[in-house]
Amino acid sequence: MRRLLRTILIAQKVELRSPIGIIPSSISLYSTDSAEASEAEAPKPTTQSVGSWSTYVNVYDRPVAQQPEPSAQAKPSDEDEDEDEDEDKNPSSSRRGLSFTATRRKGKVKTQWVCQHCGYTAGQWWGACPACKVAGTMIQNNDTTAADKHRGGLVVAEDAVGTWLPQRSPELRPLKLVEVNRGFDLEKWRIPLFGSLGNEISTLLGGGLVPGSLTLVGGDPGIGKSTLLLQIAAMIAKECSDGGAPPVVYVSGEESLQQIGTRADRLGIQSNIYLYSSTDIEDLLMKTHRLSPRALVVDSIQTVYLKTVVGSAGAVTQVRECTAALMRFAKTTNISVFLIGHVTKSGDIAGPRVLEHMVDVVLYMEGEKYSPYRMLRAVKNRFGSTDELAVLEMSQSGLQTVSNASEMFLTQHHSDSNVLTGLAIAVIMDGTRTFLIEIQALCFSKCSVSSSVYNGIEANKANMIKCVLMKQAGLLLQENAMFLNVVSGLTMTETAGDLAIAAAICSSFLEFPIPEGTAFIGEIGLGGELRMVPRIDKRINTLAKLGYRMCVVPKQAEKLLGTEGLEKLKVVYCNDLKEVINAVFRRDNRC
Repeated sequence: MRRLLRTILIAQKVELRSPIGIIPSSISLYSTDSAEASEAEAPKPTTQSVGSWSTYVNVYDRPVAQQPEPSAQAKPSDEDEDEDEDEDKNPSSSRRGLSFTATRRKGKVKTQWVCQHCGYTAGQWWGACPACKVAGTMIQNNDTTAADKHRGGLVVAEDAVGTWLPQRSPELRPLKLVEVNRGFDLEKWRIPLFGSLGNEISTLLGGGLVPGSLTLVGGDPGIGKSTLLLQIAAMIAKECSDGGAPPVVYVSGEESLQQIGTRADRLGIQSNIYLYSSTDIEDLLMKTHRLSPRALVVDSIQTVYLKTVVGSAGAVTQVRECTAALMRFAKTTNISVFLIGHVTKSGDIAGPRVLEHMVDVVLYMEGEKYSPYRMLRAVKNRFGSTDELAVLEMSQSGLQTVSNASEMFLTQHHSDSNVLTGLAIAVIMDGTRTFLIEIQALCFSKCSVSSSVYNGIEANKANMIKCVLMKQAGLLLQENAMFLNVVSGLTMTETAGDLAIAAAICSSFLEFPIPEGTAFIGEIGLGGELRMVPRIDKRINTLAKLGYRMCVVPKQAEKLLGTEGLEKLKVVYCNDLKEVINAVFRRDNRC
């Protein structure tokens, strides 16, 4: 009987330690006499009925750690019985022998939605980003706000190179501008790049490579970003080897060392370049600082990662923190860093928009898929102008400069004819470079207008010029289907090509070929008038150097142009489209 009563008391204590499992009916399973005996030995509650939770609160004033329930078949020993008696006499003493399991509080996880296009962060998902209005770019990102947060890129850059980084002097103070520039030689400050390709890139960068700069190169897959940076690394390494300066380190997270070596052999590069394959930022910084190179190339920023940052390689947080680490590394060590960036299908560099704000120079490589020409454009440049444009050509031995970039988009006419119907030459500018492009037009009578096709020209602009020709010039183009094409697959967005588009349409509609060696420069207004365009003097000088014989320009340009260098070029000044038609489409101009 004594063991039976002891079993009942143990069951009551277990139920007390687990409030969810308290069942008042558990005592009624035994006889009435046993229940009365247990009530005599158990501590008497002060208020309320037996079995309610408030009854046990007065006995145990604070919660007790949960213990596993004893097995129903296990029989308590005499030692256990003595311990139970002590617990009954002094319930508070039983808590001294209990071992509380300390559970570490996990960090609170905060869910955020980050735009992969501009880096905008929101607390909920949006179909289109509220900042950049691009649809389908919001991706979920879980950010832990615990006390042990991850280390950022700036901290990693400090730890990776350790005491090798130059320390800040405690006597630093703000300096005057004259003190900063005193004894500073700008000519020896930049790293020169030699050769025709090096001169082209140096002009694009503003005079050479700046030590400690962070340059980002973006472009479509397979356009030649890795080839370009491998050639730039060879130029820097060759210059460094001549003067005994440190080498160049080329780090790739996408290709193996054998793949890079094969490309170098194909390009004929045998310079002192150090190759390394890694995707860990801390690892590649540790390996790089031991060599103390002149330049570092990372291919690409979307493949490297930080172990202490949440997210996989290429995520918004990873790209931002890795760029911060490389930026701190470049500015502190005075090592020039080149980054290759992937682009999205819209043409922008993948990752947060802050990536382009952090770097010093942003270069975009553009080109058609089936064209050998590449254009390297400076979108951002803290050390020079963004008007420069490098024109390159992809060959078997790598990227080469184009000797005559102004005429590279012109096609060869038929050898037995020096005129061509529906063809006009437009003079456009991209940065500081002048390009001549061909515009073709084809008009079909008695054909639906819906069959009109425009390649390389915006449909709204083409329709506007067509309506102006019908209204202001009197051409009956209502029942004609129109086909416009820009040769070489270019897309013309500059307004200086409006007059060439109108001239090509007139030539095809009137069946009157435009004389060879004639170019058109000017913008067309809705009233049919010709308007001025920027840098018209440079455009006309380019035509004169290329041997063109006639150029049609707006009347306002007569005050700006001189006669020097234009002896062999006939410049025709016109006020509107009617004067252009009368000056170009004349019988004496027909060959």
